[in-house]
Amino acid sequence: MTKRFASSLTIAAAVTFALLALAAYGQGQGKGKGGAPKGPTGPVTHKPIPRTPDGKPDLSGTWQGGGVSINGEAGAPPLNPLPPIDNHPVNRQPLTYKPEFDAARKAKNYTTLDDPTLYCLLPGIPRIVGMPMPMEFIQTPKVLAILYESFRAWRRIPIGNDLKHDPDVTPTWMGDSVAKWEGDTLVVDTIGFNDKTWISGTGSTHTEQMHVVERYTLNDDGSLSWEAKVEDPGALAAPYVTGGVLRAPIGVHVEEYECIENNPDPTHMKKAVELESKAKGKQ
Repeated sequence: MTKRFASSLTIAAAVTFALLALAAYGQGQGKGKGGAPKGPTGPVTHKPIPRTPDGKPDLSGTWQGGGVSINGEAGAPPLNPLPPIDNHPVNRQPLTYKPEFDAARKAKNYTTLDDPTLYCLLPGIPRIVGMPMPMEFIQTPKVLAILYESFRAWRRIPIGNDLKHDPDVTPTWMGDSVAKWEGDTLVVDTIGFNDKTWISGTGSTHTEQMHVVERYTLNDDGSLSWEAKVEDPGALAAPYVTGGVLRAPIGVHVEEYECIENNPDPTHMKKAVELESKAKGKQ
């Protein structure tokens, strides 16, 4: 388990972050009244974006959406504060379910005790990008590999304009991804999910028909914009859109993350749910 964010004694904190992180993006930009983003807090340095020998934006390196490397410890700044960046807004769209699916989902009365990540299972896409641990991009002309510190997850994503998914994809936690370049934006198309992950917050379930399209755009202020559009004809009434800004933390790399070792989460979270239920008069 990484010492930077979650030791074997603080996995509950990781789960809490996992439930909230997709709604808490925008690091380095600040928030104005009503949660609206405000501009950078100082001068922004702009440089030509790095490119690979074939002319594509070079996404290689370590990126992170949150956590102590970006935001610092409680009451203290990060050890290596990052410079200001421009405001990169995302046109987020809410998670809207079909009435029949939503009724069945609500009838199950999901709580944090049902969270797959509580039991060290993979978060899936797009949720894992919102985890506050770093991820490393390894880019070649034909493949992008992403190594996530979170839950030791990884993705091998072939790149090519004519790539298609296998017609007989086995459903998995992280799905089957292919990518192509649209100008300077890498578009990652993922299908083949199982129905065991959560899209975002508590009980945000889906079907195996879920389809996620991510867009990664390297900015000239040293940040990486990420947007994910989620469609699921079996569950969602409209596309769900999330995203944010990934930063390149200084002196940070992907470390070992052993979720299951001495995992106290289920006991802790069960107690929290019991206390919450009592407070609401449910028991």
